[in-house]
Amino acid sequence: MFKRARIAAQSATRRSTLARRVQTAVLIACCLLPGLAGSSETKDPLLAYGARIIGDDARTRIVIDFDREPRFSVHYIANPERIIVDLPATAFGFPAKDLAARGLFKDIRYGKMDEESARIVLTTAAPVKLALAKVQADEAGRGHRLVLDAEVIDKQAFAELVKTQSWDDRTEAAQTTSAIPAPEKTAPGDFVIAVDAGHGGIDTGAIGVDTKTEEKQVTLAFARALADRLNKEPGIKAFLTRSDDEFLSLSQRVLIARQNHAGLFISLHADTLKQKDIRGATVYTISDRASDKLAADLAERENLSDQIAGKETVAEPPEVADILLDLTRRETQAFSISLAESVLNSFKDQIGTINNPHRHAGFRVLQAPDVPSILLELGFLSNAEDEKLLLDETWRTRIADLVTEAVKRYRTGVVANGG
Repeated sequence: MFKRARIAAQSATRRSTLARRVQTAVLIACCLLPGLAGSSETKDPLLAYGARIIGDDARTRIVIDFDREPRFSVHYIANPERIIVDLPATAFGFPAKDLAARGLFKDIRYGKMDEESARIVLTTAAPVKLALAKVQADEAGRGHRLVLDAEVIDKQAFAELVKTQSWDDRTEAAQTTSAIPAPEKTAPGDFVIAVDAGHGGIDTGAIGVDTKTEEKQVTLAFARALADRLNKEPGIKAFLTRSDDEFLSLSQRVLIARQNHAGLFISLHADTLKQKDIRGATVYTISDRASDKLAADLAERENLSDQIAGKETVAEPPEVADILLDLTRRETQAFSISLAESVLNSFKDQIGTINNPHRHAGFRVLQAPDVPSILLELGFLSNAEDEKLLLDETWRTRIADLVTEAVKRYRTGVVANGG
């Protein structure tokens, strides 16, 4: 089972230099009682306590009520056309149905980006600009409202908006990673593992068929449980790529793992499918070609995470024609396959899996060239039975135990063969 890992480990050793996301009711009450509402100087998040959208496919208005005056900025992104409204830290306390997409907007997302910021992403049905974007005081003295009036423009005019606007952080390269999470008290020889809770912040992920639980909550709970369990093992240090409801781009997740010199990267997910009868766990590894349509469709959805959060489409830099880098990728893929097989061996007769449970596709979150990586689909929130299990703490603990055993076996095999 570890033949490929042994070969990879021996070669990797020779090239060690290449190998590393308010309780709404309380807040609403506060904003409705002027004596309790915070000042514009407070560090507490803004509260968006109401929203409405009206209009048609020629002009659409969005109004969002805040407990106090919000600062905001507007940007435009192409491919697909989107309007981005950036806000300070904001708690969104209105029902999702109050801001359901209509008129000029075919999709509306909003949520936390990090501890200091939130974002509204308006995906448009045609090229659109905001003819009006302003904040005005509420007539009843309950705070302020943000008013956005969108109207249709032609493609050339939209392209000009995109071209002439100014961003403070136009590319992923401008992101700072000085405060990236790290494992605590690592020692020489420790086996470092990045546990990645899929989705987060503005990117909610899938929604449970019965409870309407968001995937980002499920994955974070599992990630915490798995990291805690792994950290009970001598010589293993696990850390979370995100420890709260925060958005991380796909490339940030990869970068966090590499900068912490992770020996493994495990990304946790719980997707939905149109076929409600399909259930069970799946383990995915990266590949240029998808193993099947299900894997291809899943990878395509997961790779849209950055787009959902309003990230610009940035061309990948041209790669250096380096045979050593190519070999490193091949070896890392072999390690990833060995880990996937170890996890599935742990699940055998213990945890239900789908047919052909080891699949592969071009997942961007698995693209680190030097960190063995797997995407563990814990189950499907589109299946009622899977959803019950995904929300069960005892089952969560069982999964964490089994994955930990798989990691220990994988590590033992790699070390024994020179890794």
